[in-house]
Amino acid sequence: MIKRQFIPFGEVKEKKAIIVDSMHPNGLVLSHWRGAPTPPEVRDDTSAAMVLHALRLNLPGLDLPFVTANHFDIDGFVGVWSLLHPERALENEELLRQMALIGDFRELDLNHPLAGEALKLVCWINARERDMFYAPFAADETEEKEAKRCVDKFRYFLREFGRVLQDPDWEKPVWEVEVADVLLGYRDMYKPDTKLERHPDIGLIIIQTHRPMHYYALFSRTIGFDIVLSCYDDNRYELEYKYTTWVDIASRPTLPRIDLEPLAAQLNALETSGYTWTADGITETGPLLRLEGGELSRTERYDNPSSREIFSSSIPVEALKKEIVTYFKKAYAGIASKRFWKWEEVKAINRKPAL
Repeated sequence: MIKRQFIPFGEVKEKKAIIVDSMHPNGLVLSHWRGAPTPPEVRDDTSAAMVLHALRLNLPGLDLPFVTANHFDIDGFVGVWSLLHPERALENEELLRQMALIGDFRELDLNHPLAGEALKLVCWINARERDMFYAPFAADETEEKEAKRCVDKFRYFLREFGRVLQDPDWEKPVWEVEVADVLLGYRDMYKPDTKLERHPDIGLIIIQTHRPMHYYALFSRTIGFDIVLSCYDDNRYELEYKYTTWVDIASRPTLPRIDLEPLAAQLNALETSGYTWTADGITETGPLLRLEGGELSRTERYDNPSSREIFSSSIPVEALKKEIVTYFKKAYAGIASKRFWKWEEVKAINRKPAL
């Protein structure tokens, strides 16, 4: 069996490699990024799942000696680690798939028998990444800076992960605080006073719950939906497109992202609190619509809702829900969901004056 080696992304120009959760023409791409030239026979929802599928199929191109990625996150890391430890990865395939789903899409499903163990591993990575290195998106606003700085993260986790995978409880002091936070929120999400309103025709789920919480808990009930409107006590709201609409997922069709700025303008016409509704652009990994959202850094936008201040709106919850549902129903009229949207198609839809 070929012995592969991780290399920094900057070296892929000279060394043909397997490129995980990224794109580059010099090698085999295994990535769910929109438009990535991933071989169709290994298409899956996460990049890590594509790697595991490729290993099972012994996909042509896996004989390359180098592996790389241009950023560090759990999905990409799991894919890189799996290529360096293929036999062990396939022995733990379902656990690794769960890690990638939780880490990338924040979709925790504790009904899955391995989700609890996956959560421990994900939270161990989160804690070590935060305490020993830097938070996601904190390297710099540029891809180039992240591609260079993430190398130290990869080297550390590639060295340590196998030990923790063997028994996550060895590292319990590292992950237990975040896991407890997630489980507390997860419990709240299944209480009778948490209300869900589903609009599958527009991919929207509305969650009414008392307080902001960890994403892994909040998104645990959003599987199959791509837009989440969170409504908390005291008229505090956030609306977000999930990462599922930034990448190409293979398991189900999706609708294209719709520009949130016209919706922000509509809400500002109703808002009397003195705060301003702002919206991120459609190419952000997880665009947010919220009061005073323009003040957030990328790191803060990526962090959990419980870690940022969410301001009270003057708009009553039922009125806000009506505005948002009406906006998306109008925007999506005549648009059919499908797999593998191109960014050019998404941008063209948003150039239409009807919005």
